[in-house]
Amino acid sequence: MTMRRLTEILHGGGWSLVVDNGAIRTFSGRGVSDLYGLLTREPETLRGASVADKVVGKGAAALMVLGGVKEVYADVASAPALGLFAAAGIRVVCREEVPHIVNRTRTGICPVERLCADCRTAGECLPRIGAFLENLP
Repeated sequence: MTMRRLTEILHGGGWSLVVDNGAIRTFSGRGVSDLYGLLTREPETLRGASVADKVVGKGAAALMVLGGVKEVYADVASAPALGLFAAAGIRVVCREEVPHIVNRTRTGICPVERLCADCRTAGECLPRIGAFLENLP
């Protein structure tokens, strides 16, 4: 399936994430929860997949890099996320690049983006993201 079709599904269905690895899977979870779940419970779903996501910060990018995705579309992507993709050789198209992802209340930096800010590799982000998600209410 083409990336254009994946973005149509993303926007047309109001999804937060669409993954194509031979079969289309759609997700509506908040933040990085769906990507983390796929990476930790169904890693084969991400390997070689095409992914369309609305907002991609460094944490989401790290999960996609670790999952071995092939290509990514993002409505919005942070500069640190794009850096991780570039280092991994993952093809990315984004509509808008921002310095960092903002939190839901737009009062500061996204908590996962902040957690991963000083990580040099995708692998360094994973335990931080896991600990963050385990502590959510």
